[in-house]
Amino acid sequence: MPTTARHPVALVTGGRRGIGSAIGQALAGRGFDVAIVDIERDDSAERTLAAIRAMGRRAEFVLGDIADLASHAATLDQVWSAFGTLDCLVNNAGVQVKVRGDMLDITVESFDRLMNVNLRGTFFLTQAVARRMAKETRGDGDPHRSIVTLSSINAIKASINRPEYCISKSGLTMMNKLFALRLAEHAIHCYEIQPGVIATEMTAPAKERYDQMIAQGVFPIARWGEVGDIAGAVATLASGGIPFSTGAAFPIDGGLHIEKL
Repeated sequence: MPTTARHPVALVTGGRRGIGSAIGQALAGRGFDVAIVDIERDDSAERTLAAIRAMGRRAEFVLGDIADLASHAATLDQVWSAFGTLDCLVNNAGVQVKVRGDMLDITVESFDRLMNVNLRGTFFLTQAVARRMAKETRGDGDPHRSIVTLSSINAIKASINRPEYCISKSGLTMMNKLFALRLAEHAIHCYEIQPGVIATEMTAPAKERYDQMIAQGVFPIARWGEVGDIAGAVATLASGGIPFSTGAAFPIDGGLHIEKL
């Protein structure tokens, strides 16, 4: 008798609110069971878990900080214990600078904080996931496998008032290419999403500035990006919607990346 195809499983870092929450829900809408990893289990986390379960999918919360490399093994043990496998890692967790200012004045503490979370923590969690995924035996009917990393339009656009953020995000661009090359033999596709200006708590402090940029026509698509714009792109990639691609970066930025005279 034929076996019943199983549901794919995704792990979303920073998944309790904002873009991460939207990604988890979009993946659930595509049939994924979802684990979310975050540094706090609060009301936002509970709402995200409830929304995923309301779509008939399984949802698990893992308390963890990706900057704490020593915690990665326990985090992944919890995911594999709950679901038995993993088909998609979404590297969404990240932090912004606390204070924007002259790059000649940035501190070692600020630089290290951005690197530890956005680049170092993300790299080594991806490495740990990749090792486990590469060891698994796969069948022809198993789901598409992927690692989707969210960087930023600042991976390619320089902002001198937050250089540590730009450097941390540009590093993810190279990380995505490197993992794409290394994991191709295991049929694990690697993708980068470069969000533009997305309406979240993180961008709220700069709302007036971005409103002016939109009014001035800086963005070809003259509106704020929504979390659903990013979540839909992630879900498409994770579901195998662009199967003949790996190592590519997808700007979801309203056209902000386009060079113009």
